[in-house]
Amino acid sequence: MIYLRLTRKYKGPNYTIGSLYIDNKYFCDTLEDVDRGLDYKMTLSEIKSKKIQDQTAIPTGVFKVSLHEISLRFKNRPWAIKYDGKIPRLIDVPGFDGVLIHPGNTSSDTSGCILVGQNKIKGKVVNSVSTFDKLMNELLKDNDNIVLTID
Repeated sequence: MIYLRLTRKYKGPNYTIGSLYIDNKYFCDTLEDVDRGLDYKMTLSEIKSKKIQDQTAIPTGVFKVSLHEISLRFKNRPWAIKYDGKIPRLIDVPGFDGVLIHPGNTSSDTSGCILVGQNKIKGKVVNSVSTFDKLMNELLKDNDNIVLTID
């Protein structure tokens, strides 16, 4: 089993910066859309009332992660081709569909997804593709048993 934990640290007006841990060891920084206080305990109607499409970080909670579905949006990107277009997808996120973990640099690259990299520039992550490759190497060690906790 691979345990991922994303701890949200900095909540800017247009982005959220976090730290991603693998089995309780710091791995990288993350970038998400604005944290609007969504929580897995909320009803679907509460989530939908606070969510702004493509501009809202997903709710806190615990989610299974799958590496078995091909991303139609990203399958032809050079960084996804080496994984046959199969990139980490969060399962059963209330009020959200198709939430992925992938490379990107700014909140305009997220659309509700989680970007990985290094937060060396305010509100952004850099070295995203190389960080994503390192993450995939870790996740492929047990690709059927991945859990992400967001707090």
